Amino acid sequence: MEIDKIREEHAEIMKLIERLKEILANESIRFDIIKTELAEVKAKFGDERRTTIEYADDEINMLDLIEEEDVVVTISHLGYIKRTSATEYRQQRRGGRGAKGSSTRQEDFIEHLFVASTHHTLMFFTEKGRLYWLQVYKIPEGDRVSKGRALQNMIQIPPDDKVKAIIDVPNFENEEYVSNHYIVLCTKNGIIKKTDLKDFSRIRQTGINAINILDGDQLIAARLTDGNCEIMMAVRSGRAIRFPESKVRSTGRGGIGVAGIEVDEKGDEVIGMICINKEDKSRTILVVSEKGYGKRTLLDDPETGEANYRITNRGGKGVKTMNVTDKTGRLVGLLDVKENEDLMITCVSGITIRMAVSKISELGRATQGVKLIRVDEGDEIAAITNLDEQEEELEEIVAEELSAAS
Repeated sequence: MEIDKIREEHAEIMKLIERLKEILANESIRFDIIKTELAEVKAKFGDERRTTIEYADDEINMLDLIEEEDVVVTISHLGYIKRTSATEYRQQRRGGRGAKGSSTRQEDFIEHLFVASTHHTLMFFTEKGRLYWLQVYKIPEGDRVSKGRALQNMIQIPPDDKVKAIIDVPNFENEEYVSNHYIVLCTKNGIIKKTDLKDFSRIRQTGINAINILDGDQLIAARLTDGNCEIMMAVRSGRAIRFPESKVRSTGRGGIGVAGIEVDEKGDEVIGMICINKEDKSRTILVVSEKGYGKRTLLDDPETGEANYRITNRGGKGVKTMNVTDKTGRLVGLLDVKENEDLMITCVSGITIRMAVSKISELGRATQGVKLIRVDEGDEIAAITNLDEQEEELEEIVAEELSAAS
């Protein structure tokens, strides 16, 4: 009897082995088994879901997770970008040597400095008239001497194009703000163009055309306005023109623009454009030359009310804004500044100096200015920008740096 049971058990096991081998060898049989087992599970456990999946009323805003602070955004001539806390830069007395502001290579130098909040969006305008966007908090953080990251790795700028102007926009989601602001663009050949900000409010990763650039020309400046400003443009030879923004009507993104200032001298070109609030009497016009000379000039004489820079129609020659000589070098920068602001000046070599605007002399329009920064032989000023908040003046540079500057 025991032998018969063992034989029966052996036969059943062998039959099971054959069945399992058949299942392993036949995909169709395996799928049939899976279907059957799933149907049994569904019949046994297929009751109504007892939990629900719901979306939160408010989506998480990435900016809510980012600490808001003011940073100095720098872009080098070769296209490296970084953001650095503004407190890292030391304020210095006028005429000081400056502190090293970047570890860029010898053939590279800081070309753009921009102060912005980590919650804002930057608009990057290229010399070929293209526009790209980047949120400030996405820019890699570094100290004053770090190199930064290639901007082309962050926004899709072609290798043969480069950033020429940057605009800081606080909030693209505020419809009232966007509907009441404009972008004014300027080229080196004196062309100026005005477009509604709302035409640029739809952010695209691939960028868009902001202005059609003619052969031999390039974009050099861009400004955000409320439509009620006065525009000033300056050229390397030392001339500047002032005219109402109303003289430039708003056109679509595909436009070429209109004449802003006459550029007739061979080798001359526009070096800057500013848009001034005509009601704000606290601002002065700052000009800086390539060899470190600069000055401030009032738009209008406070006693007589006479205009130092007379208002004209766009497209004219303008008036002298600086007495350009071999000593001063040609004009490289034009800004409108307040008494309580700071100025950041960067040389081609990478040397950076931060100084109080209040320490820069106010002089007449047709003068050469005073020495702002000591520029070594073969070096020259590459970029200037104004910082919105003035800090208390720090101690003078250490003795070693002063000795090196002498």
